[in-house]
Amino acid sequence: MISRRNFLSKTTASVAALAATGCRSLDSKPVRVRVWDERQPAQKKAYPNWLGNQIAEHLRTVPGLQVESVCLDDPNQGLNHLEDIDVLIWWGHVRQMEIEPPTALRIVERIRSGKLGLLALHSAHWSRPFVEAMNAVARQQAIAALPATEQKGVVITETDLLPRPLTAPAYTERRSPSVLYRRPPSGPTEARLVRPNCCFPAYRPDGKSSEMRVLLPNHPIARGLPSSFPIEQTEMYDEPFHVPTPDAVVLEEHWAAGEWFRSGSVWRLGAGHIVYFRPGHETYPVYTRPLALRVVENSVLWLGS
Repeated sequence: MISRRNFLSKTTASVAALAATGCRSLDSKPVRVRVWDERQPAQKKAYPNWLGNQIAEHLRTVPGLQVESVCLDDPNQGLNHLEDIDVLIWWGHVRQMEIEPPTALRIVERIRSGKLGLLALHSAHWSRPFVEAMNAVARQQAIAALPATEQKGVVITETDLLPRPLTAPAYTERRSPSVLYRRPPSGPTEARLVRPNCCFPAYRPDGKSSEMRVLLPNHPIARGLPSSFPIEQTEMYDEPFHVPTPDAVVLEEHWAAGEWFRSGSVWRLGAGHIVYFRPGHETYPVYTRPLALRVVENSVLWLGS
C-alpha cells in the first residue's frame, strides 16, 4: 500500500499535468453548469431557498458560467438533455436510490468521453452517479496496473465489499476497491475486483468546526485559497474513505479530536474528471461561506476547461 507521504510526493510531481488545462479564459464559450439538488426539507434550517439554489446563485456571479438549478422532483428527475451541460454538480442524501442505474451510467459515459465533469458534494459520496463513476475508475485502474500485453484481454469479475448496499465499512474492514489477479495456464488474465464501497467507517453530526488544509496550492481548484481555513460548522467524516486512489488530493480536512479526511479529491476517468468536495451537510450553512463557495467555483471552472 502506498504511504501517504509517497502518495503526496507522487501527486505533487504529476499535478502539473492535471493543472495544465487551467481554467477557461473569459473569451471562450461559457461553461454550462447544472446544479442538481435532492432538496431535502432539512435544508431549510440553513438554506431558505434550498442548498442547490444557494450554490447556483453564487455561480451566476462568476464570469464565464451559464448556470441552471434543478431538483429530483423536476421532469426526468432534472437529468434530461445531458448533452447541453459541461459540468454537473450533485447534492443528494436520503433519496439516492431513486435515480435509475441507466441514468447514472449515461452520466458516467459522458464523463468518460470528456463531455461532462462531475462535482459530487458531501453525502453525494453514495449517489448513484458518483458510485458508478468510482466503479469505472476502479476498473480503469485495475486494468492499468497490468502489463500492456495483458490489458486488452483481461476478464474482470466484480463483487461488493459488503453484502448489503449502502452499508458503512468498519475500521477493521479491508480496503476497497481491491483487486486479485489470476493468470490461468491457458486463457486471459482474470481480475477479481472488489468494488469501492464509497463510504467510511465513522461520521459525527455535531456541527463542530474543522480545518481545511491545502495540499496542492498550485492546482486550479486551490486558486485564491489560503494555506488553511476553517469550516465553522460541519459534519465529520473519518478515513479511510473507500474509493480508488485519487489522481490528486487538493484539500485535506482535520478535526480537533484527531479525525482527518481527503476532502478535495480528483479522479480521471477516460477523457474526463470527477471532483469530490466533502463539506456541505444540509443543516449547516457551509455554502454561505466565501471560501467553500470558492472551492466549488474553482472546481467548476477546472472541470469545464
